[in-house]
Amino acid sequence: MAQGKQRTAKVPGRPVWAEVSIPALTHNLRAIRSCVNPPNEKREVPRLVLSIVKGNGYGHGGPAVARILEKAGSDWFGVTSVSEGAEIRKAGVRKPTLVLTSFWPGEEASLIKHHLTPVVHRCEQLESLNRAAARVARRKKVSFHLKIDTGMNRLGIAPSDVECFARQLAKCSQLHLGGVLTHFASSEAFAPAAHGQQTREQEERFYLALERLRSLGVDPGIVHLANSAAIATRPETWADMVRPGVILYGYHPSYDPPEQRAEAERRLPLKPVMSLRTRIINVRNIPAGSTVGYGGKFVAQRPSRIAVLAAGYGDGVHRSLSCKGSVLVCGKIAPIVGIVSMDVSMIDVTDFADAEVGSVVTIYGIDGPHTHPANLAARGIGTVTSDLLCAVSQRVPRFYLP
Repeated sequence: MAQGKQRTAKVPGRPVWAEVSIPALTHNLRAIRSCVNPPNEKREVPRLVLSIVKGNGYGHGGPAVARILEKAGSDWFGVTSVSEGAEIRKAGVRKPTLVLTSFWPGEEASLIKHHLTPVVHRCEQLESLNRAAARVARRKKVSFHLKIDTGMNRLGIAPSDVECFARQLAKCSQLHLGGVLTHFASSEAFAPAAHGQQTREQEERFYLALERLRSLGVDPGIVHLANSAAIATRPETWADMVRPGVILYGYHPSYDPPEQRAEAERRLPLKPVMSLRTRIINVRNIPAGSTVGYGGKFVAQRPSRIAVLAAGYGDGVHRSLSCKGSVLVCGKIAPIVGIVSMDVSMIDVTDFADAEVGSVVTIYGIDGPHTHPANLAARGIGTVTSDLLCAVSQRVPRFYLP
């Protein structure tokens, strides 16, 4: 485990770190691009890829990940807010960047200054954006994308508001519509139930709204619908650009029915990008009947050897993994015992003679020939992979390995 020693030497006092594989990340981007641009399809313009780097790059480090992906050829980036967009601009990223949840009143000037493209999801946003464009951008038009709500019922104008939007846009001489999008609620669902039909219904509503927009003389620009699950399983949704999220970082979302996963993984093979690691900082022997951790939730059924890890929920070890999760140590799986604390967690290493203070432990990720994937840990506690990845906190140093 010399690699682990080399990494922790740079962060004395915090023997917990994350390793981000640059080759795995670039592999996933290229696999996605190849998937949505099959060689047998005759398109004049290849489909674009908008890499989602919101949520600090799904916990991988948003600015650093964006730099890597830009170098690897990502066409666009997607962030949640103006502040996230500004951070990747400060990191030197220059490719077009879409602010997915738009802007708050007062942020328009910063948005334009950092050359960010907002998503407009309410017609009344056009007026304030147009005023800011006239004041800040002057003669140069400011581009934006329009979001149409087709069934998610979160953000976006209703299809019935397309006429209102077109009228408002006609009054905004400083704005340019660069794209139109929607977001799927259940693209991973194929079961013969209502949610299994929802994606098709959303797609139909979207294209009807797009047709109406065109009939009003409005060019929609780049059309994009497909999120991670749709990229892997629904070619009919790929349109002009796709928006990969969790699949960029090496994990397919959950599918319904689960059998759909094998087909998705065959069509789009991915590599996990991040490995979250820590070290054992104490080992103690306890007799049968002893408890471990807060509340005594774990009771030893035999004389046990308990190892304490230098990582807790303050680092990214999800508290829901208490007494349920597991980690990879010495090439084998060890169970998490007791309640995960903010700064430490405990594992049972009774059957691991070679586990000792200083041993490297992989919370999830890859350790040599062994893999402990984050998606399995997530499914075990009833959450999504993104929840675990985004939980890796700022106090955990990331190392970007070539």
